[in-house]
Amino acid sequence: MRKILTLTIAILTLSLVSQAQTKVSGTVIDGNTKTIESATITLLRAKDSSVAKMSVADKSGNYAFEAVGQGKYLVSISAVGHQKGYSEIFEVVSGTPGITIKTIELIPQAGNMGAVTVTSRKPLIEQKIDRTIVNVEASITSVGSSALEVLEKSPGVTVDKDGNISLKGKAGVTIYIDGRPSYLSGPDLANLLRNMNASQLEQIEIMTNPPARYDAAGNSGVINIKTKKNKQYGYNGSLTSGYTQGRYARVNEGFNFNYRNGKVNFFSNLNYSYNRRGEELYIQRNFRDINTKNLLSMFDQTAKMGNQNHYYSAKAGLDYTASKKTTLGLVLSSWYNPGLWHSNTNTYIYDPSHQLQERAFSYTQNEEKWKNYSGNFNLRHVFDSAGQELTMDIDYIAYRSTSKQPLYSTNYDASGAQLRKTDTLLGNLPQDITIYSAKMDYSLPLKKGAKFEAGIKSSYVKTDNDANYDSLINGQIVHDYNRSNHFVYEENINAAYVNYTRPFNKKWSAQLGLRLENTNGKGKQLTSNQPPFDINYTQLFPTAYVQYTLNEKNQFVVNYGRRINRPDYSDLNPFVHFLDRYTFEQGNPNLRPQFSHNIEFTHTYGGFLTTTLNYSITNNIIQQVLEQHEATNETFIKKANIAKRNQIGIAVSANKQINKWWSGNIYANLSNNQFEGIVNNEHVSVGITGWFAQMQQQFKWGKGWSAEVSGFYRSKGLEGVIFTKPIVQMNAGLGKQVLKNNGTIRLNVRDMFAGGVFKGYSKYSNVDVQFRNVNDSRAGSLSFTWRFNKGKSNAAGQRKRGGAEDEQNRVKGGN
Repeated sequence: MRKILTLTIAILTLSLVSQAQTKVSGTVIDGNTKTIESATITLLRAKDSSVAKMSVADKSGNYAFEAVGQGKYLVSISAVGHQKGYSEIFEVVSGTPGITIKTIELIPQAGNMGAVTVTSRKPLIEQKIDRTIVNVEASITSVGSSALEVLEKSPGVTVDKDGNISLKGKAGVTIYIDGRPSYLSGPDLANLLRNMNASQLEQIEIMTNPPARYDAAGNSGVINIKTKKNKQYGYNGSLTSGYTQGRYARVNEGFNFNYRNGKVNFFSNLNYSYNRRGEELYIQRNFRDINTKNLLSMFDQTAKMGNQNHYYSAKAGLDYTASKKTTLGLVLSSWYNPGLWHSNTNTYIYDPSHQLQERAFSYTQNEEKWKNYSGNFNLRHVFDSAGQELTMDIDYIAYRSTSKQPLYSTNYDASGAQLRKTDTLLGNLPQDITIYSAKMDYSLPLKKGAKFEAGIKSSYVKTDNDANYDSLINGQIVHDYNRSNHFVYEENINAAYVNYTRPFNKKWSAQLGLRLENTNGKGKQLTSNQPPFDINYTQLFPTAYVQYTLNEKNQFVVNYGRRINRPDYSDLNPFVHFLDRYTFEQGNPNLRPQFSHNIEFTHTYGGFLTTTLNYSITNNIIQQVLEQHEATNETFIKKANIAKRNQIGIAVSANKQINKWWSGNIYANLSNNQFEGIVNNEHVSVGITGWFAQMQQQFKWGKGWSAEVSGFYRSKGLEGVIFTKPIVQMNAGLGKQVLKNNGTIRLNVRDMFAGGVFKGYSKYSNVDVQFRNVNDSRAGSLSFTWRFNKGKSNAAGQRKRGGAEDEQNRVKGGN
């Protein structure tokens, strides 16, 4: 720790001081990275947007302002056929050297150039060197969708029947929201994303191999969901209302209000949604002798489930410019998510000759309430105009949940006579999760375009799961000590990183990073005789990127990264969760983290066609497995470090403006997955080659009309030891700008052919199971958005990023 503090102090004492005549210069390009000649350049005073100086870009798109006086400024750029562009605010102080403005990219305008109002919007997909960006508002078929459904349509992203997210065929994705981890995982993360409406989202950033600045968690990469931000001076906001009809009605409402002026920037949003869905799950299980594999009995199970949730969320933040070089920020947010899930399950039990022996009926429900409170304090200090800066984030996040789960089970013989009294189990499962996180990042630009970055982070997480079960015996409630359990888990992660970026010449550049993470965890069961356990390890996570630009049309990038995926907090809890009389879910305190090595080679042609070859190897992979007890017809579901996985694949994406009214995005991925390990004390080796394709076609006509067609196909695949069958989905949407382009009406149909049915099977050891899940995926949505504003646009926006970057993704509870 002393070495880390010494390094930090040394870094913070670095300061570059130089004296030069103040000159402001920069470059303007269009959306195809081509320079724009004769663009009008205006230097504006930040205080009131009054004009200080004017200039014109040369044939290379370069411009300059000489002898700029002290004060705060921003640059405005306009060019024929392009949307107006703005720089970030910058400051000229006494002794300030020449200031180079970050290259400004103007977006080509769309629509009738002769009309009074010209509309323009970002492309749906943007391909950057280290990430893929999805601009959510550019997609009509996102209307009425949830954040989880938007992710499902994003390049390379797949979502299984339980809401688990994979990237390029690999599970273990870390989900960020506004640069901060969600701290949720499993069904709780899926539940949050299902109730977050697409109208709240601005962008989705997909990083398969993030740099050392990011937490090392997430074997397959990082997905950052960015919500809408304030980018204007004065005030602005929007009001959205939407209605969706599937099997049941769903609604969503949203309100955003932002105000920026002088030293103060205030931003806020309120959202509400009501979500009701139905689904059916069909499972066929064959119980076989562990030695001979002879059939002993057969289970035919049908579960009809329903789920309804209300989701209320609020966020408010404030940025304050304390001095010419220091900005302070505070963000407060909260959400409340009450819901009710229920299931009616019929299980028919047959002997090997398919003669009915018994029928079991069970009813269960989960009345669950989740509450979240979070706060972020952030600081940004700029040492000089060259870009040397220090940022700091302090986060507090709390989740509080209650869960009441009654389970009623009744068994009948083949003639329909009741065999025994109804078995009643009453569960009360509260859960508390508290998270503290602090981080500091330092950035120092060096000569010849090089850049040095370093940072430290520490986090502390405490989860408290109290499972209380009672049985109803002869009309009396009796506490069930054998099934109840109180589990507490605490974890501290300390991290430090360095990152160095340098262009060697016009063709070659590289980035090297190294991150160290120290993990200390301990778990204990307060109401059982199980001994406590400790987890302690320290690991290094290197990253490397090398880029070569052959010419204007061809660019190559090779990158490498080592990643970690830690167990979800509650998966370490060994208590048993009862799904029905024959099916149980159990935690595993012996889980250990899984590690992966990821290598990618990418070629980009003409800025629109990207081809990526990838290879990864993952050790101690964490997967859900089934264990069957053939004597009692019981099935246990649990997580285990079961295998080693090797994956090799190729991905191709193309984003093209075909003509003035038609643009298209196509993504395809072909991958081979091989799993090998010990499951249920038997060696298991399974593998498959599968492919996945997505497409989105967008059309724009005059008078504000637009349309979109999108869809995806996923071939037969492999998730751990579970084979999934092909699935296909098609969507279509129509949009219209109204109220002088201040309003938008959108109509969307999702999964129009109801092809989103999950099917699969698993066969290994004595496990032989098939399933089919029919969910409420086909739906039609209608929405209206009204935008209002008074002020000037600002490209900088406010800083909403926090410092908690891994822990939130690992929270998992009931439901």
